[in-house]
Amino acid sequence: MNKKQFLESVKCSSPPHGLHPLLTALWHDAKGEWHKAHEIVQSMNSDYAARIHAYLHRKEGDIINAEYWYNKAGQKMPELTHEFELEWIEILDDLLEII
Repeated sequence: MNKKQFLESVKCSSPPHGLHPLLTALWHDAKGEWHKAHEIVQSMNSDYAARIHAYLHRKEGDIINAEYWYNKAGQKMPELTHEFELEWIEILDDLLEII
């Protein structure tokens, strides 16, 4: 799946069948389904899952928890003024390179 296909899939009512769980988490976040996205990454143990987990907590406003997950992912937490949409795209671009 490429970026254009993924972004198009967000217009659908459910994620594409067989979508990688990390992309599924981003898909749910894009649909405003924070809890579903969080549930997916919470059960995973990888740097990318930790990065999405961190992003979700930053978006939620739980900065202390976000900092913990950014550290676990080996990432520096973005400035609080960094737009969530931009970070979401950065994560998506990185994931599409490895998946």
